[in-house]
Amino acid sequence: MQHPRLGAAVFATLVVAGGAIVSCRAERADRAAGAAPAVRSEMLVTTAWLQEHVGDSNVVVVHVARDRSVFDTAHVPGARFLSWNDVATTRDGLPNELPRLEQLVATIRRLGIDSMSRVILYSEDPGLIAARAYVAFDYAGIGDSTALLDGGWRVWTAEHRTVTADTSVVRPTAYAPHFDPDALIMRRVVRDVVWSRDACGDLRFALVDARPRAQYIGTEPGEHITRSGHIPGAVNIPWLQDVESEDHPVLRSPDELRARLRALNVPPVGATIVTYCRTGGQASHTYFTLRYLGYDVRLYDGSYIDWSADSTLPVIGPKDTIEISNKRKASCQA
Repeated sequence: MQHPRLGAAVFATLVVAGGAIVSCRAERADRAAGAAPAVRSEMLVTTAWLQEHVGDSNVVVVHVARDRSVFDTAHVPGARFLSWNDVATTRDGLPNELPRLEQLVATIRRLGIDSMSRVILYSEDPGLIAARAYVAFDYAGIGDSTALLDGGWRVWTAEHRTVTADTSVVRPTAYAPHFDPDALIMRRVVRDVVWSRDACGDLRFALVDARPRAQYIGTEPGEHITRSGHIPGAVNIPWLQDVESEDHPVLRSPDELRARLRALNVPPVGATIVTYCRTGGQASHTYFTLRYLGYDVRLYDGSYIDWSADSTLPVIGPKDTIEISNKRKASCQA
């Protein structure tokens, strides 16, 4: 079935017989093989930077939250409100999916964002909701001009920086999207990746599961999950491990983040990394982190709730983990 957000021509370029994927991002990564990816430092701004630039005419600050209760009481000066429901919706029975492109474009226009804007996102939680907005904006074509506030609202307020309850009238724009289909990947393509992997793993692809360890192993299925476990070949990197702590949710240093990826044999170049979680929210933070580190990354938005619902697709549950791991090691050593 054609992906609901992608046209037939774009979809056809993504799925090729035998499970191979044609990706302009992957081709760029292949050409850069042998060189460590550069950190995209422009994707993250400090509270000190924002305090200095919050009044700049091209800076658009966006407060992302599930409801307006905190925003209406206090927010970063000049911030505009973006609801979680504007970047996560129910589609085809799957919760927390990205809205259709036209809806995202309407949201971007309503926020007063145009092609000249420097967008800074923050949220009240440790960063997950802001990261979800980043993925939505990246898909809609403004990822390169969008950043997250490092530490978000929790660090901003902990440092006693300026807040206000005042809001101003925002003039809508006529933003024209240049959407990026490479931001997302769908179940059919993930299936082909899994089925085409050899016993030792296909180094062109890496699957990263951003859920808590118990959900990855399958001892805690997660809400509405009928077949617990994870997608075969996926490594587990819980998204909260990317920040220092829930109370001080600044992103860990690139060296720390890369060291963990190396320890899990996630290839730094020449590969496409697919992130997923239960419904796509947690994986959005991992998507942001990996893209910040310079990796070629895509989000499986349907994630495990979509994968596990298809009984024809394999899962690795709590009883399979050790057995499969040992089989893989024996095959690689043969």
